[in-house]
Amino acid sequence: MMVGPRCSPVILLALAAVWGCVLGLGEDLDRPLIGPPGSPIRMQETDPGLKKALQFAEERYNRGSNAMHLRKVSRLISATKQLVKGIRYTITVELSNTQCKKSTMLRTCDFYPETIKLKTEVCVFEVWDVPWQGSSTLLKQKCQPKAEPQLEETNKIMDVIEPVEESVQLLGQFKEFMVRFNRDYETQEEADRRLAIFHENLKTAEKLQALDQGSAEYGVTKFSDLTEEEFRDTYLNPLLSQWNLQKPMKPAAPARGPAPDSWDWREHGAVSSVKNQGMCGSCWAFSVTGNIEGQWFLKNGTLLSLSEQELVDCDGLDQACRGGLPSNAYEAIEKLGGLETETDYSYTGVKEKCDFTNMKVAAYINSSVELSKDEKEIAAWLAENGPVSVALNAFAMQFYKKGVSHPFKLFCNPWMIDHAVLLVGYGERKGTPFWAIKNSWGEDYGEQGYYYLYRGSKACGINKMCSSAVVN
Repeated sequence: MMVGPRCSPVILLALAAVWGCVLGLGEDLDRPLIGPPGSPIRMQETDPGLKKALQFAEERYNRGSNAMHLRKVSRLISATKQLVKGIRYTITVELSNTQCKKSTMLRTCDFYPETIKLKTEVCVFEVWDVPWQGSSTLLKQKCQPKAEPQLEETNKIMDVIEPVEESVQLLGQFKEFMVRFNRDYETQEEADRRLAIFHENLKTAEKLQALDQGSAEYGVTKFSDLTEEEFRDTYLNPLLSQWNLQKPMKPAAPARGPAPDSWDWREHGAVSSVKNQGMCGSCWAFSVTGNIEGQWFLKNGTLLSLSEQELVDCDGLDQACRGGLPSNAYEAIEKLGGLETETDYSYTGVKEKCDFTNMKVAAYINSSVELSKDEKEIAAWLAENGPVSVALNAFAMQFYKKGVSHPFKLFCNPWMIDHAVLLVGYGERKGTPFWAIKNSWGEDYGEQGYYYLYRGSKACGINKMCSSAVVN
């Protein structure tokens, strides 16, 4: 993050009314929508995707309405689409009564000729469409009666006041974020850009919260001023989802017995403290070293903090801060002859010249294995054999604060795995089964550095890439 003079809250507040429009705090429907990939794009009424989204929103509205008559779109006010793991349509329309009752199955339904019977509403719908899955979801529906002409002037005044109030609230949240996470921005333009991103991220967190099926709380985190692309490029690992790069591994022998009801290797001394990979996509190295720390402890009775930087510098099979694969890391460690400790080969978060010394090897491995993709078998193996290196889709993790996360599948496609972590245990919270996951984003992330994910539904692809080193 660039460092410079702190953005002045006074200047920000002075621009609140302007930002209310620029950031979409008001319903400025005539502004052009331009920007980088992923920005909203204004749509024409003839667009086939928009027609499908409108039909879906209309059908869902009528299904949830207690009205006797069907209501249809009588006027399209505005429509945009945004590419975010699918297509998100934001549609503002007028809905009016037709003369068709809900019980009828007529193909055409005329509107009432009398204005008073139309009972027109202005509605904002957000529809999330995933064409490759054939699924649509209504994320937002907000309707209110269309204003009468004589109230038009009053409504205009309210439209001005409301965005300013919202702007002040947003700026307060942003200022609090900047102070809490020690953010400084080099220029006013950069501060403006980060505020816009922060605002969009608040809305994403709200959607995650509304659709979460567990007990998680989402909101402002230290990643709230990063775009999805910046977050992915800086902290995640795109190589994990490239299945053609992955080499087959020897299958692990199944556990000798069934999984106990719960297990946590932190309670048995096999897990080191939470570490921080920094602005480097080296999660693969932290996942693997965490696994080896546990394996070495179980075989030798000593918990060592092992070096991730050795892998970043010396693993020629992977790409350092640009990502890597646990299967490659195990192989590299075998070829090197082992791992040094964190103290002897400390972490810098950037690739440097390999400084590995054979004389300083503190732990070694003999081979590695791949676990079953059955979650019950994974739990049984973990309880019997130690923490497990795993990978998952981390989209929801950007805004995770606490609780058991169970993201809507739309946000957490199991085939789009992009982050490697360490599975240290499992259990239940108030009847909700979870996996306890040690992350590598520092102790100020999630619950003291841990992420808790729903167990039993293969959430976020948590079962697809489970592996462990073998220490004889």
